[in-house]
Parts: sequence; C-alpha cells; structure tokens
Amino acid sequence: MSRHKIVLIHGYFKTFRDMRTLKMNLKDLGYDPICVDLPLTFSEIDKGSLKFSKLMKKMIERLDNNEKISMVGHSTGGLIIRRFLLENSQYINYIDKCIFICTPNNGSELADMINNYFKILPRIFCTIRSLVSDSVSKIDSISKKNIKIGAIAGNKSNLITGRLLSDENDGRVTIASVEHEDLDDFIILPYNHAEIHYKKKTAKLIHNFIQKGKFK
Repeated sequence: MSRHKIVLIHGYFKTFRDMRTLKMNLKDLGYDPICVDLPLTFSEIDKGSLKFSKLMKKMIERLDNNEKISMVGHSTGGLIIRRFLLENSQYINYIDKCIFICTPNNGSELADMINNYFKILPRIFCTIRSLVSDSVSKIDSISKKNIKIGAIAGNKSNLITGRLLSDENDGRVTIASVEHEDLDDFIILPYNHAEIHYKKKTAKLIHNFIQKGKFK
C-alpha cells in the first residue's frame, strides 16, 4: 500500500503535539500523516480556518498525479475540516475521506455554559465563542460534497467536566453532539475525550474507513 497522506488537526487549547501519538499509530499502518498547528485557543476559529486553508493549498500543490489527502480532526479540528470543505470547493477533488473524532458537530454544551455563566473566559479564550451551539449551527451541511465522512465518539465520561453534561458523553462532548446528518458512518468507543485519539483502536478504525468507507 502506498503511503496515503493524512492531515491531522488538533482540538481546542492544543497544538500539533497532541496528535503525534495518532501520527505514529497511523504511520505504523502505512500512512504518511502530517500534523498541523493552528491557533485554536486565543483566536476565533476563522483565524485557524484561514491558516489551515493556506496549508492545505501548499500540500495539494505538491501532490503527485491522482494522489489525494484524507483529513482527521480531533474535537474542534473536525469543525476546521467542515469549514474547509465548505469554503474551498476548488480543492474538493483532492480530498479522499474525512474523519471526526469527538467533534461537537452540533455545538459544545460546555462552551454554552461557559459563554452563559463565565463571560470573561470567551473574551480571553476566543475559540470558545466558535464552539457554542448557535455558532456551530451556522456551519452548513457538507453532505453534497461527495466525500465520505465518518465520526468516532467516546462514552467514557470520567473527566470532571463530564458530570456537567446531561447526556451520554466522553467527559467533554456529548455523543448526541458528535452525531450529524452529514455522516456516512458513526461509531462509539469506550474512551474519554482526552485519550481517544491516542488509542491504537482509533487508528485502526481510521484505517478501515479510509480503505472501505466504513469503520467495520
């Protein structure tokens, strides 16, 4: 198998370093992963989206003939992927598969709470404002892009913040928020939000989806 390129996008309050374990796990499965570093803490998501689009343009220009890129986003990283697909239709033919890991596709309940009750925090950690339900709901459907899209959710809610959430969750994001009409496949793993992308099981499911368009 050729070393299929995969772009890995980290989540809120993280850097490219948070995706290095997944990078190594995917490399062991025969892929060529690339970790990007985006401003997803103190800036609105627009800034991260713009930087990501510029990075993708450079990567696409260096692709060999008939070569494509798959994208994997953890948490907020999945929202970056959705925005990219909507805002860069000229690159759609270069994208193979997309996988979201614990992405709040319907908005973050925790972000809603912070925005409502701790208003000073979103003014400092501006990415939070992009995660509230009203903001995420403005991201249009990408189902008509003809790209296979899958999502992996976790249901191990042993993080402190998991106690604040009303539904089954991974300690940060509810399963109901990860599920979305745009998905071609969806699976739940027994891990929490902070560990799920480190697990070899997750890398194996990503491999399955890229190869077959489904997780199992």
